[in-house]
Amino acid sequence: MAAIPGIAPPRPIPIKDRASILFIEKGQVDVLDGAFVVVDRNGVRTHIPVGGLACLMLEPGARISHAAVALAARVGCLLVWVGEAGVRLYSAGQPGGARADRLLHQARLALDPDARLNVVRKMYDMRFGEPAPQRRSVDQLRGIEGARVKRLYEVMARQHGVKWKGRRYDPGDWNAADLPNRCLSQATACLYGLAEAAVLAAGYAPAIGFLHTGKPQSFVYDVADVFKFETVVPIAFRVAGEAQRGKQPAAGDPVGEVRRGCRDKFRKTGVLNRLIPSMEEMLAAGGLKPPPATEEAQPIAISEEPSGDVGHRG
Repeated sequence: MAAIPGIAPPRPIPIKDRASILFIEKGQVDVLDGAFVVVDRNGVRTHIPVGGLACLMLEPGARISHAAVALAARVGCLLVWVGEAGVRLYSAGQPGGARADRLLHQARLALDPDARLNVVRKMYDMRFGEPAPQRRSVDQLRGIEGARVKRLYEVMARQHGVKWKGRRYDPGDWNAADLPNRCLSQATACLYGLAEAAVLAAGYAPAIGFLHTGKPQSFVYDVADVFKFETVVPIAFRVAGEAQRGKQPAAGDPVGEVRRGCRDKFRKTGVLNRLIPSMEEMLAAGGLKPPPATEEAQPIAISEEPSGDVGHRG
């Protein structure tokens, strides 16, 4: 990825044109002979096409070099350091960073009570396919949404024959949760990684949320929840049901099966094509005009425009 004299360095591939997500459980992530690779304990290299990934999740058994972090940042791949199976997020490396004009617009929407309520109502509409109840506050809508989500979990558990005791898990103890909750945690971790990559690539701040507040990934949760029940939640319950019935291959590695199912679902539903446009649609519902970018503003780090002909970089 070093620049060649006289030739412009390649631009990052748009998020919508990338593969979704990859987990690395064990190995040294490095750049060797110009390639982004994972080296196992036997010295075997596995090449990772980092420029074509939206998000790379590093579990406790993974180590990464400075050169690999720098290359991932250059090509716009989000690095996320997670706990076992992604149940806990420790840190994330930005694939571009927030733009001042977009960050200020996002903050202004979040601080204006009417605008924030309009954004939350739009999120509700996009998530459930119907307008939010009238004359409800953000807190009331949060309660209504929570009750609906609880019922949806119960319905899906019955559909897939899952023994469901409710959404219960301890972020600090992966094994304390039952199988359905571990599958659900794994599925949502995959979606949250993608959503955070899109939020950062578009120039917004993950922490400035509307329905969710006070957490480092509040806006990530807002965006991801719009897509959760059409993508990853059904996969988690399907795999958990198969595993509880002893069906292979889910019974052997249900968490891995959830990951693979989410990967395939992301590809089939084209969720990477929709994340940033949906984000813009949510914020536009706030009714406030975005501020113009200053002349000194940096361009969007990862444009949604194609970088060239199909298969062409730069």
